[in-house]
Amino acid sequence: MPQLTQTKTPHHVVIVGGGFAGLYAAKSLGNAPVRVTVVDKRNFHLFQPLLYQVATGSVSPADISSPLRGILNRQSNTKVLLDEVIDLDPKSKNIVLKGGVLSYDSLIMATGVSHHYFGNDQWKDIAPGLKTVEDALEMRRRIFAAFEAAEQETDPVKRQAWLTFVIVGGGPTGVELAGAIAELANQTLKQDFSNIDTTTAKILLIEGLDRVLPPFAPQLSSDAQKSLEDLGVTVLTKRMVTNIDETSVTIRNGDESEVIPARTALWAAGVKASRMGAVLSERTGAELDRSGRVTVEPDFTIKDNPDIFVVGDLACYLEEGAERPLPGVAPVAMQQGNYVAKLVRDRINGATTKPFSYSNMGSMAVIGQNKAVVDLNFIKFAGPLAWFVWIFAHIYYLIEFDNKLVVMIQWAWNYFTRNRGARIITGLEGNPIQAREAQSEQAKAASKV
Repeated sequence: MPQLTQTKTPHHVVIVGGGFAGLYAAKSLGNAPVRVTVVDKRNFHLFQPLLYQVATGSVSPADISSPLRGILNRQSNTKVLLDEVIDLDPKSKNIVLKGGVLSYDSLIMATGVSHHYFGNDQWKDIAPGLKTVEDALEMRRRIFAAFEAAEQETDPVKRQAWLTFVIVGGGPTGVELAGAIAELANQTLKQDFSNIDTTTAKILLIEGLDRVLPPFAPQLSSDAQKSLEDLGVTVLTKRMVTNIDETSVTIRNGDESEVIPARTALWAAGVKASRMGAVLSERTGAELDRSGRVTVEPDFTIKDNPDIFVVGDLACYLEEGAERPLPGVAPVAMQQGNYVAKLVRDRINGATTKPFSYSNMGSMAVIGQNKAVVDLNFIKFAGPLAWFVWIFAHIYYLIEFDNKLVVMIQWAWNYFTRNRGARIITGLEGNPIQAREAQSEQAKAASKV
């Protein structure tokens, strides 16, 4: 396998992953006396908190994506490689890419997480999750194709199954998806069809615990549930999903089971670490948590491997005195990326670095237009003001100015017209009912192989 061309000096920092943690680490090293190589299998940074808006037609993928080369092109010490890491050798300080071998002096792993079906991976093709642009486009296709299929269906029972949407998981992603789909059915699509009344759509949000948004304060969870119910969402707590197939979702409440006829199931219930977590464990002996995240030292290194850092969603980081690891959210990843970049600079300069301390600015979730919940630690509130705070925060953290401008204009248009301009169905040919039936048969055939 070829060795990628490089010089040995100055100190070479390789960052694997262009998400929040990796990108913020790279930007923080822009003026440092180091060489930086960012490796990602995608050529863009994705603003994941707004993926659900791609899935429900509010914005287009390009509106929340920024090319990595464009973001980093003013950093003369930084280059970007479009490639995928498949292995690493800590002893020789090399990572193995599909396109060659790359050496490092410091390695920052920030490859994130994927969906976790808790041992039911057969549900993956039936109930897509939401972590990538492709996931969002697949969700968008299924949501809008379901309405199209209902328009053509003559059997009222089957039609209602097409108009039933089950979202599994009552965290922020599930809550935001449920609210957005409810607004689609009750407002955006209300006048678009001849044979169906989209307001009869059923949106069910399934949560295993006793309330939605479990990490939030109980009052905010209650406010969020009320807002969802005002939009027509049925919230089912203390329910466990036991089966998902092409035509139904089975849930259990205690000893009782219920089969819900539904042609569209969407997954927002859990995540697991990327495959690099297992690779790091095998090569370095690092411990993994139940989700496959890498347990790291207080400085985000792996035990006995001071030159390998793990940050972002891939890291299981427990602050001193804390009962739970830091959550896998964007602000955590940003701060970890900045911290590790500073630590690398301090090492080179022979300086010491203060221990990492997460600055918790709060949490928030949007339910629909004029509806959100916000916890800023010193104050908790819900309603229109919370919605404006949510808008400001998300616009602020979008990476490039043109993305900020486009998203602001799109949101303003959606607000005043109740219209969503990105409702294009892609990847679907012919009659939507026939297409979904064909997919069902293909899935069944694949499961027998």
